[in-house]
Amino acid sequence: MNDHNAPYHAHIYYQLDKRAAAEALHRRLSGLAPILFVGQLRDRKVGPHPIPQFEIHFVKADLGAIVPIIESSGLTALVHPLTDDDLADHTSLAHWIGEPIELDLAPLDPPGMNKGVARFGKTDF
Repeated sequence: MNDHNAPYHAHIYYQLDKRAAAEALHRRLSGLAPILFVGQLRDRKVGPHPIPQFEIHFVKADLGAIVPIIESSGLTALVHPLTDDDLADHTSLAHWIGEPIELDLAPLDPPGMNKGVARFGKTDF
C-alpha cells in the first residue's frame, strides 16, 4: 500500500527487568506529534503478544521518523501496517526491530476482519 496515511502499529516489547527502558520510551513517544496514540504498558501476555508490550499508532508517512527512535531504545518491536488481514499484518507484512519474538497467532482475527483497524488511534487492547 502506497497511501501515506495508511494506518500502522508498533508493538514495543520488554521484559519486566527492562520496564524502566520501556517507560522512558513510552514517555518519549507520548510527546511526539506524529504519534496518534500510545497504549498502556501491559506487563502480561495480551492477544498474540506473549510478553509485556505497549503499542503505538501512526501513519505510514511517519515510519522514517518513528523507527529510528524505537531502534535507539534497544528494545524489540514489531512494526506493521493495519490491513484487513490481521495474520499477514503480524507476519509477512511486519518488520522486526531487534530479535523477533514468537507470537501466538491463534488470537488473530480471520482474513477479511481486523479489529485493530476499528480501534486505530483510539485504544489498545
